[in-house]
Amino acid sequence: MEQPEDMASLSEFDSLAGSIPATKVEITVSCRNLLDKDMFSKSDPLCVMYTQGMENKQWREFGRTEVIDNTLNPDFVRKFIVDYFFEEKQNLRFDLYDVDSKSPDLSKHDFLGQAFCTLGEIVGSSGSRLQKPLTIGAFSLNSRTGKPMPAVSNGSGLWMERLRTTGLEASGGVPGKKCGTIILSAEELSNCRDVATMQFCANKLDKKDFFGKSDPFLVFYRSNEDGTFTICHKTEVMKNTLNPVWQTFSIPVRALCNGDYDRTIKVEVYDWDRDGSHDFIGEFTTSYRELARGQSQFNIYEVVNPKKKMKKKKYVNSGTVTLLSFAVESECTFLDYIKGGTQINFTVAIDFTASNGNPSQSTSLHYMSPYQLNAYALALTAVGEVIQHYDSDKMFPALGFGAKLPPDGRVSHEFPLNGNQENPSCCGIDGILEAYHHSLRTVQLYGPTNFAPVVTHVARNAAAVQDGSQYSVLLIITDGVISDMAQTKEAIVNAAKLPMSIIIIGVGQAEFDAMVELDGDDVRISSRGKLAERDIVQFVPFRDYVDRTGNHVLSMARLARDVLAEIPDQLVSYMKAQGIRPQPPPAAPERSPPQSPARTPPASPLHTHI
Repeated sequence: MEQPEDMASLSEFDSLAGSIPATKVEITVSCRNLLDKDMFSKSDPLCVMYTQGMENKQWREFGRTEVIDNTLNPDFVRKFIVDYFFEEKQNLRFDLYDVDSKSPDLSKHDFLGQAFCTLGEIVGSSGSRLQKPLTIGAFSLNSRTGKPMPAVSNGSGLWMERLRTTGLEASGGVPGKKCGTIILSAEELSNCRDVATMQFCANKLDKKDFFGKSDPFLVFYRSNEDGTFTICHKTEVMKNTLNPVWQTFSIPVRALCNGDYDRTIKVEVYDWDRDGSHDFIGEFTTSYRELARGQSQFNIYEVVNPKKKMKKKKYVNSGTVTLLSFAVESECTFLDYIKGGTQINFTVAIDFTASNGNPSQSTSLHYMSPYQLNAYALALTAVGEVIQHYDSDKMFPALGFGAKLPPDGRVSHEFPLNGNQENPSCCGIDGILEAYHHSLRTVQLYGPTNFAPVVTHVARNAAAVQDGSQYSVLLIITDGVISDMAQTKEAIVNAAKLPMSIIIIGVGQAEFDAMVELDGDDVRISSRGKLAERDIVQFVPFRDYVDRTGNHVLSMARLARDVLAEIPDQLVSYMKAQGIRPQPPPAAPERSPPQSPARTPPASPLHTHI
């Protein structure tokens, strides 16, 4: 999922999602004096935040900040938004890396250090601002890259034992080198859902470059209650101009002022330099209430450099910045659309290629044991049982690919599991499982592994209804390396402009590197020079969710949560791109006094856990 530029966030607060409302807290990360891992420049730091599971104490990646080039003192713009529970110990871990390439694989980057704390520790600190030393304690070398990977504490003392056995001190990490400091700030978010859209220009800014003009950009900060400032937005850089016009940008009002319209907003103007040592041009302050006046004489600001002002008696300013436009609208959420009647159409596509193994043998991924579900059935059930509640008729198309079909043995990459070419829909998740087991007994596993036909099949249905009343989700479960990558990428790029999302779950022990490319979290997928309008693919390997304790309920719940987490934002991003607003919720019908128990059945609870 593509997150907004300045947020790494979970879905919006949902009052129906649980009986105990959680406060949302925004965590801001800064670092000072990081290790310098680059030979000819400074490090390019990235921060990764992990949360620890309550049941198994395993660390799970929560989110990543942006990468900031060429600095040892980063102030990250992207935030982490987490639910805060006073009664729970919420363990957090922050790992810092020097990014060396575009690879999302952290083992391919230089590890700079880590810090452990709890959310309560941050919130309970003075001013909700916690400063901790970064450490490189015990570490192991990655078998593929030879680079050090971070040590993690599982709460059992194993981390400290490894420190003793490796002879490395937690406080220093690398002897003779300091690892730097991490600064964590927490602020409770208001429930304000307004989004402000604005545009700025500047006039006669100071010239900072020797061989050219300036390359200006703006940095926005909101003030905190203790007088400090928190970064909340950066504009793009405008090259070689003293009179820039920046692009229009949108930012949640809660990020700009946390719902306090009179809170000070500081804006700094910089001249961008390639080496990261950006030149300060000047600054000005405003507030949300001032900005909301729109384009007027009140929103023309003098850019002032305090040092210049003190030194030069005739100093006036370093240019002016003008607000060109300002608009605010309420941000629509996933539940707004669901409440307005949007239906989610769920389709499943299952891999029937021969690489799965003979279904009659216990080594096969398709083996039907009388005692437990196979990986295909587990993955289908985990995802289907959550998503089925968003489709009123509970009829789900189920397709197979990569098999020879009776009676003539033709190879198909888009066949109905129920055998009905006219209507491949099955009744509920149980109906899909029944059709899946029937197909295993009637078709011959073959190949190759082609995704494009089933992607195109669902895209065709999604294209038929684009008014916001329906949104399609395709679940592909596969065991192997994709054979038609070029065609699949083209199909996904074409589907990205339609109301649909794709989930891919890889089962078995194969390498799934190609699937990571389809999941455009870091690099947006493209085909024939055309970039996908949205990120619509989410991939996870099933083996990451195999619970060694045998507790399939917990592990499958994690699988469903992870693969479905991006669906709400993907749906909302499509609706926003098409300018589709949620329909008003249907009015509740007036009920006459109950005549008999049979005429007033109890209402079913609304399931909203995505």
